[in-house]
Amino acid sequence: MNSTGTEAKKSSHRGYAPHATRRMEALAGLPLASFWARGAAFWIDLAVTLIAYIPIMILIKWLVAHGDPRAHIDVKWDFHEPSNVIFTLLYFGLALYWGNGQTLGKRLLRIRVVSLVHERITFWQALERALGYGASMLEGSFGFWQYFTNPNHCCVHDRIAETIVVKE
Repeated sequence: MNSTGTEAKKSSHRGYAPHATRRMEALAGLPLASFWARGAAFWIDLAVTLIAYIPIMILIKWLVAHGDPRAHIDVKWDFHEPSNVIFTLLYFGLALYWGNGQTLGKRLLRIRVVSLVHERITFWQALERALGYGASMLEGSFGFWQYFTNPNHCCVHDRIAETIVVKE
């Protein structure tokens, strides 16, 4: 590359910059997690979310009722309930971020989400990936089944967040 090309490459704000090639090269050859390990981790995390949600929401509703023991506290798990969606997003997003690519389910199955663009999962990537689960569930969960058609076994939520899932 001549000096003009080198200058253009350094000044990525003015033109196209290759997409994280050094990071992707550093990840080359890592063993990818199986579909079944990823699926099992997802269901474990969903169960953890449900198990944590119920007592936390009971406590919140009891506090809102000012500790009245006669207050009727109704807690339900239904994705039409905004608190369910928010709680699930917070669990999947924060657990992935704080665990640097591992939620409880992923840790148990010895798999990790790895960023294709950063050394560590960023908060935004973790949130994008959590939101991306919704996109993966659309149209009969077609986004999850894309694991089998993508050469790097990426589902829709992986591509949205620019991540892959590897074996530990």
